[in-house]
Amino acid sequence: MGISKEQLIAEIERRRTFAIISHPDAGKTTLTEKLLLYGGAIHMAGSVKARKAAKYATSDWMEIEKQRGISVTSSVMQFNYKNYCINILDTPGHQDFSEDTYRTLVAADSAVMLIDGAKGVEAQTIKLFHVCKMRGIPIFTFINKMDRASKDPFALMQEIEEVLGIQSCPINWPIGTDGDFKGVYNRKLKQIELFTSDNKHGQAIVGSTRGSVDDPVFKDLLGEHYHSRLVDEIELLDVAGDNFDLRKVLKGELTPIFFGSAITNFGVEPFLEEFLQMSPPPGPQAFNDKTVEPESEDFSGFIFKIQANMNPNHRDRLAFMRICSGVFERNMQVYHSSSGKMIRLSQPQQLMAQERELVEVAYPGDIVGLFDPGIFRIGDALSTSGNLTFSGIPSFPAEFFARVTAKDTMKRKQFLKGLTQLSEEGAIQIYKQPDIGIEEFIIGAVGVLQFEVLEYRLKNEYNVDLRLTHLNYRHARWITETPCDPHDLNKTSTTMIVKDMHDNYVLLFENEWSIQWVLDRNKGLVLRDIS
Repeated sequence: MGISKEQLIAEIERRRTFAIISHPDAGKTTLTEKLLLYGGAIHMAGSVKARKAAKYATSDWMEIEKQRGISVTSSVMQFNYKNYCINILDTPGHQDFSEDTYRTLVAADSAVMLIDGAKGVEAQTIKLFHVCKMRGIPIFTFINKMDRASKDPFALMQEIEEVLGIQSCPINWPIGTDGDFKGVYNRKLKQIELFTSDNKHGQAIVGSTRGSVDDPVFKDLLGEHYHSRLVDEIELLDVAGDNFDLRKVLKGELTPIFFGSAITNFGVEPFLEEFLQMSPPPGPQAFNDKTVEPESEDFSGFIFKIQANMNPNHRDRLAFMRICSGVFERNMQVYHSSSGKMIRLSQPQQLMAQERELVEVAYPGDIVGLFDPGIFRIGDALSTSGNLTFSGIPSFPAEFFARVTAKDTMKRKQFLKGLTQLSEEGAIQIYKQPDIGIEEFIIGAVGVLQFEVLEYRLKNEYNVDLRLTHLNYRHARWITETPCDPHDLNKTSTTMIVKDMHDNYVLLFENEWSIQWVLDRNKGLVLRDIS
């Protein structure tokens, strides 16, 4: 399928690929669903996957997510809105799965930071914000739950600037912050937008009334109190606030702020419209030794996530690829960086949670799910030019450890398969004590909840019951240089020596003190946490 350079550039220009980051419970799943509602991808919020009156979001598909009401894996949703093609990368809100979020952010061109208006900037938001900042991607702030009593908007702005160290500029301003949210004032258009409550609890698109703040109608509609307060606040903002500067936004130095309520839909559409105009289309991607421009004729992409058993009936495994340049076509032959071989991409899929469609063609910024027979690894580069490797996916040292064995030794094969699978997805890290029999492993995880997911998935997907014992270790350090055989190192009685899946030696420590102790007593020993 030939496509002209002009057509390719037009396709790139209309794409927006972004992730939504937030602290758990800030309303991320609700906002995602409302964006799909306005994009026409779903027709009634809360109706997707409505089973026995239990309402689950489109993006939460794993049974454990439904039971606990948390997103533990990232999923991808694509939809069209006006002339834009939007790829939303949904990320786990729960901090125990932050590693999955970090990886997903590598595939995003911008991020929407969701903040609960009553709680302000929370711990998990700070962590994720720093990853975006590290990558220099634009960050747009949506202050949610304005339908409830919230902090003063000026105090929220100050908190964002002081805690996160980024300048902020409100694009709209809330009218009513004490649980009496009525609408927003659009600073650019200098107009009020009042929302009409329809008692449908946010299941459908809401209507609104727009007009100038000077129009006497609004004085009557709002009442003297709200109207005069709004006029005062607008004046204060114009004098004291940071000016809007798109160049600063695109460099990640200034965050535009929007106020709204995802649950009632108030403010969602004004946010979406402005966000699509301000946020960048797919830009150049850095591979190891060069930068690849999206409009390059050569196709390139990288794997940022692997997910097994999204459909339990099919026992399948998908590798998620972010397209960086050129045109992707079904059945194309590409060079695979980690095997050094040419492979055919024959069953590419695009996703809307559990719904899938076969993809014939896709463009830079799009995310494609590739059927994975077990050959892909996170960070693999795929290209037609054949000389690319990708280095940009961070992995983080585990902070929690447990010893695991299969309760039924006859299920050794399934046990090993399940563990390997989950480690390749990046959900767990596997270690082995060099002198212990084959059936016992030590598992490292970034968060405790990952052990629950491990037990759940091995039971449900591989029919294996685990025996799991939590260990007191908190730090893993890889040995990069050693003055002697690793077994002969002078170490504390609680320090354990293990090997990872690539046969590298790793030391497990209970605390920072013991790391320093070992370094002080073994001159020439060099340790690192995973880069």
